[in-house]
Amino acid sequence: MQRNDWQAADPKALKMDSEKLSELETTIKSDYSNINGIVVVRKGYIAHESYYNGYGPDDTHHVASVTKSIISALIGIAIDAGYITNVDQRVLDFFPEYVSDAAQKQEITIRHLLTMTAPYPFEDWHEPLDKLCQQPDWVTYTLDMLGEQGKLGVFKYSTAGAHLLSAIITRSTGKSAREFANERLFKPIGMKEVPDHEMKSFGFEDLFGKNVKGWVKDPNGNSTGGWGLTLTPRDMARFGFLYLNRGIWNNNQVVSKIWIDESTMINPNHYGYLWWVHEEDGIFAYLARGDGGNVICCIPEKDLVVAIASEFIMNPRDRWGLIKECVIPAVID
Repeated sequence: MQRNDWQAADPKALKMDSEKLSELETTIKSDYSNINGIVVVRKGYIAHESYYNGYGPDDTHHVASVTKSIISALIGIAIDAGYITNVDQRVLDFFPEYVSDAAQKQEITIRHLLTMTAPYPFEDWHEPLDKLCQQPDWVTYTLDMLGEQGKLGVFKYSTAGAHLLSAIITRSTGKSAREFANERLFKPIGMKEVPDHEMKSFGFEDLFGKNVKGWVKDPNGNSTGGWGLTLTPRDMARFGFLYLNRGIWNNNQVVSKIWIDESTMINPNHYGYLWWVHEEDGIFAYLARGDGGNVICCIPEKDLVVAIASEFIMNPRDRWGLIKECVIPAVID
């Protein structure tokens, strides 16, 4: 794909069954009614695109934890550009003003944050995010929690840990993750620039709900690392295609191949560098997943990217079911 405007193509030319793809519409309406937009890309072209609930191609959506996979790409870009030494650099190196003599805290590296293997005092999947959002200083609050109780190297999903990575991007590059992304990631692959949004308050709707615009930032101006980014489904698909294409866009290496390989390697935790990795029935996929059913799914061997933007609801149906039943079978090998 050599252009910055997404080209659609006849599914037949992309070796996809258009009848199978047309079943998506019925299935989405009956079983996945909170989906607002879906884009299916094969061989670098749009094979299918549809919108629901009054949304269209130019509408942005809060993609929740898909933000984490964007942060992962930015860390890779920052390492490549020499702002960060490598993934084994210690987290506390970036916060010299933060003083702690807790031994475990000293050992925590960027890699631990990327792979969700840093220790925290909360129980797995019971992170007190609401408490984080009430703090005047989210970074100090997270550094205080980091390495307290729990064991280094054990998987524990943490959104606050991803926020630390955003702060590390800012500490090392001098730019917010939003500014750094616009310059080094979004612009080079033809994504829309994400505007700054002045936070008026820090209530649920402002941070997670319908007031989310641009890219949410904490009270000290750090872009949220674990959620809070708004994207169009097409731009979600662009990002997925960049990864599928091993970091190259228009012959320009935007993210290094090695970084993408490391980020999406299959492992016992099914989690790479802020990407979920999935293997089922001999099909390998890696996914940027966000609450409510937002997802960018990359299936390298099928040359396929599926981007889905959704309205936030509790316990939505897993998008993998939709992809497995309606998208993968449409590929004519």
